[in-house]
Amino acid sequence: MENTLKIEFDKLLENASEGALSDGFLEILANRFPGEVIFSTSFSYEDQVVTHLIKNLNIDIFTLDTGRLFEQTYETWTSSRAFFKKNIKAYYPDPESLQQFVSENGPDSFYQSVEQRKACCNIRKVIPLKKALQGYKVWITGLRSEHSAGRKEMPQLEWDADHQIIKFHPILHWSTEQVTEYVKTHHLPYNQLHKKGFVSIGCEPCTRAIKEGEDFRAGRWWWEDADKKECGLHVHQ
Repeated sequence: MENTLKIEFDKLLENASEGALSDGFLEILANRFPGEVIFSTSFSYEDQVVTHLIKNLNIDIFTLDTGRLFEQTYETWTSSRAFFKKNIKAYYPDPESLQQFVSENGPDSFYQSVEQRKACCNIRKVIPLKKALQGYKVWITGLRSEHSAGRKEMPQLEWDADHQIIKFHPILHWSTEQVTEYVKTHHLPYNQLHKKGFVSIGCEPCTRAIKEGEDFRAGRWWWEDADKKECGLHVHQ
């Protein structure tokens, strides 16, 4: 039997050209799938913009607390709850799986190999993500095409076969200047690490500030080759 949600996705894609996927498409999705649309935030500049765009829509929000986040990220989480007046669901790693992994490999084994790092990401982020998306039909993200070379040709609206969900990236084609100007214009709370050269902010031991001229993702897993810098949250067909 053909997946009915995939059929819905095909209809959406047929009726919405790339140019029509503007801010208003968020409202279309919220109305078409009431209570079944969710947005994932890490409290980055981009995610704060998207949170502002959906603040009056019937769209849930969640975040993944890996247990290794920066204190500034938690501060942004707190200020975002107060500013946007929306609940933000929190998802955590399975304690038994995490306990076993750290006991067997140590607290910083992700520096030892790509395999160890991906195993850590899987426990702390990928598995909790699957739990967070259960029961939803649409997943909204704050991804932008400037984030990495692999996202240059990514469509704004896509079918995520791994999670069997419709995925929409409302600010995919925004420039960095557009994002930062929007945050400034609307006085949105943001992670103070952005002012210290941190561009893409993840777990504290896996994130550093970037230097002038470095790639956007250079501060994430900086000890690895550039083509390995994905944690498994976003897989694009």
